[in-house]
Amino acid sequence: VQLQASGGGLVQAGGSLRLSCAASGRTFSGYAMGWFRQSPGKEREIVATISWSGGRSYYADSVKGRFTISRDNTKNMVYLQMNSLKPEDTAVYYCAAARGEIAYYFQDYEYWGQGTLVTVSS
Repeated sequence: VQLQASGGGLVQAGGSLRLSCAASGRTFSGYAMGWFRQSPGKEREIVATISWSGGRSYYADSVKGRFTISRDNTKNMVYLQMNSLKPEDTAVYYCAAARGEIAYYFQDYEYWGQGTLVTVSS
């Protein structure tokens, strides 16, 4: 699976961004998808995950209620809608794919996109 993330940029605190991840290669619907982020000096952390069917999702506590993950298996796309952005959301955001219905851990993800930078100014 090849993944291409896009949609990052500079936004003021309180604003919104929508990240997109385009997948190609193997059958997209057979993979759980996740969004991770990494800011300077910190480890990569999970932001949100979604099951292969789109019926189940998980959010990190830090983004719960503000971010929404979704997918469109007909278009091989996964999205991350980010609302009420905070400066602490500043990071490079990565999409990733894992075999199986849903995956919660970094080590479960086999395929990674190149990352897209999100910068939230105060």
